[in-house]
Amino acid sequence: MILPLYIRYPSWIHPELFPGVPVLGLIRWYGLMYIFAFVTAFAVLKRELKEGALDSPGQKASEDDIFSFIACGIFFLIIGARIFSTLVYDTSGIYWQKPWLIFWPFDSVTKRFTGLAGMSYHGGFIGGGFGMILWCLLHRKPLWKWADAMCVAIPLGYTFGRIGNFMNGELYGRITTMPWGMLFPRAEESEPFSASLDWVQAFAAQCGLAIEGQKLINLPRHPSQLYEALFEGVLLWALLWTVRKHKPFDGFLSCLYTIGYGAVRFVIEYFREPDGDLGYRLSPSGNKVLYQNSSLFDISTGQVLCFLMMAGGLLLMFILWLRVHGKKRRH
Repeated sequence: MILPLYIRYPSWIHPELFPGVPVLGLIRWYGLMYIFAFVTAFAVLKRELKEGALDSPGQKASEDDIFSFIACGIFFLIIGARIFSTLVYDTSGIYWQKPWLIFWPFDSVTKRFTGLAGMSYHGGFIGGGFGMILWCLLHRKPLWKWADAMCVAIPLGYTFGRIGNFMNGELYGRITTMPWGMLFPRAEESEPFSASLDWVQAFAAQCGLAIEGQKLINLPRHPSQLYEALFEGVLLWALLWTVRKHKPFDGFLSCLYTIGYGAVRFVIEYFREPDGDLGYRLSPSGNKVLYQNSSLFDISTGQVLCFLMMAGGLLLMFILWLRVHGKKRRH
């Protein structure tokens, strides 16, 4: 008897919370996870508020402040995430031709309600950052103090976003023979492999996957959504939470978050399959195979953006450090 060295994606998980139920069938896991993310971020910010992390000389922050701060950040985050997803990651060109569809929650062909299907983290990062800057300017709050507090809160909330991707069965990873590799139904629908190929047979045998009598098969993949939830979410939050009271200057935690997220996501992108219509942004060998990682020099769109995050975070940290030490010398 061949022991399977893979996990089947749970059959009871559907994108909808109540599939097939009128009205309630419109409620999707992904949207619910966004609510969990925002509530979690609010809870972390509220804890930081009690610690005095948001107070400034002559100004004591209130719970109303953090509520409006998060609301402004969320509003611009959703705008940025949606615009980036449709204009950068979608290659059909339809959103450039019909920009009003960017925020249209119905499928343009079937007219079925889909919500805002498709969000980009990097677009959300830019949009949310703009929202925080705008709020701090309008309310005359110290930007870097508030940005630091928010960057401590973001990763734990972000964890729920990636769990939402897992519940949708999307953004799965490349094929793997690791025992925690998972058979995602969406991968079978969009990218099945021919069982007649020798390498596919050898790969399936290594996983303990029976393929007799099948023409097209599904292969186990990295559950990269869960990798991201753990490393970009829980562990990055733990790091920021640990050092929050020991930051050398305001803005340090914002830079550390930007660098940390960029570095971790850059590595995980080697396990996550790039979007098929985008492929690699950089590939010296001209490799077109996306379901396997054959070279560290095959760079995806996400990795390019993460590299820019790391570079920007390091540059900003250096500038803020110079500013702080310049003030100390003058005094």
